[in-house]
Amino acid sequence: MASDVAGEPILATGGYDHTIRIWQPFSSACVRTMQHTDSQVNTLEISPKRSLLAAGGYQHIRLYDMHSNHPIVNFEGVAKNVTRVGFEEDGNWMFTGGEDGKVRIWDMGSANPSCKRIFDCQSPVNSVCLLPNQVELLMAHDGGGIYLWDVKSDLHEHLMPQVECSMQDVAVSPNGAFMAAVTNKGGCFIWTLSNWSDSLGTVSTLNRWQPQHKIQAHERYALRCKFSPDSSLLVTCSGDGTARIYNTCGWTPRAVLRIEKGWIWDAAFSNDSKYIFTASSDMLVRLWRIENQAIEREYNGHAKAVTALAFRDVATAVGTATDNGTSLTAPH
Repeated sequence: MASDVAGEPILATGGYDHTIRIWQPFSSACVRTMQHTDSQVNTLEISPKRSLLAAGGYQHIRLYDMHSNHPIVNFEGVAKNVTRVGFEEDGNWMFTGGEDGKVRIWDMGSANPSCKRIFDCQSPVNSVCLLPNQVELLMAHDGGGIYLWDVKSDLHEHLMPQVECSMQDVAVSPNGAFMAAVTNKGGCFIWTLSNWSDSLGTVSTLNRWQPQHKIQAHERYALRCKFSPDSSLLVTCSGDGTARIYNTCGWTPRAVLRIEKGWIWDAAFSNDSKYIFTASSDMLVRLWRIENQAIEREYNGHAKAVTALAFRDVATAVGTATDNGTSLTAPH
C-alpha cells in the first residue's frame, strides 16, 4: 500500500460521499477507503511525518492513522462546518478554522489533543494558512477581511481588501515573499510580505503586507488559491470549471485547466511544480501536466463531488530538495 511503503507519495481525497480515499498517485490505484460518517469532507491535510490524516467536516474534526480505516481521535466542541485543517511543520500542533468564526490551536503532544488557543474572527472562517515562519496564521473570513495572528505574542492585524465580498481562501508562497487571496466574486489579490523593525530596531515577527497586484481570475465564485513548492506559480480554482495558473514573476497567465462541467474545488502541486492535482464536483480527481495542460491521470472512485484533497510527496516528508514529481507519471 502506498501509505505503508517508504518512498511513495500519498494522495488523499474526500467529498460529499462521506468517504476519504488514499491513492497511489503514479498508478491511480485506490489503496484505502476510510469512512467519514455523518458529514461531508470539507478539508484534508497529511501530517509532516505522513503518519496522520486530519479531516474537517460538519461539526467534525477527525484524525486518522494512515494505516487504519477508522479515526483515532474525534475532536469535540466544534460547531458548524470546519473549513480548514493544517499542521505546524514538526507536527507539534494543529490548527483548524470554521464557520463558527473560531480558529483553534490544538496541542498534538498527547494521545488526546486539546484546544490551547482560540482566535475569534467574529465571522465565518473560510481559510487558515500558516506562514513559513511557523508562528503567524492568516485567516480569511466571510466578512471580506483577512486577519494576521501571531500565535506566540498574540499580536494581530486586520486587512479589508474589498468590501461586500467574502474572502474564500488565502495562501502564502513557500519562500515567504507573496500572499494571495481569492473572493466569491472571482477576484485574486496579491501582496508582498516582509518583516519590519520599529524605531528602536526591534524586529517584529508580525509580517507587513504591501498590495502588489489584483487579477480578475474568474468570472464567478473563486474557491481556492495555492502556490507551487518553488513559489514560481499560483493556482486559483473556481465554480466556473477552471483552475488557472499564473507565473508569480509578472503575474502573467501560464495555463488554464478546464473540465466540461462542474466546479473545481481544490488543487495541489507536485514537489517539482510541474504537475497539479485537481478535485472537482464531477466526482473525479485529475493529475495535469502544467506544461501542456494535459490530463495524465484520473482517479475515479468517489460517488459524489470531490471537495478536498491533500498531497504529500516523499521529498516533503524527509525534508530533502530532491523532487519526485516525475514518479507521478512513471509506471509502477
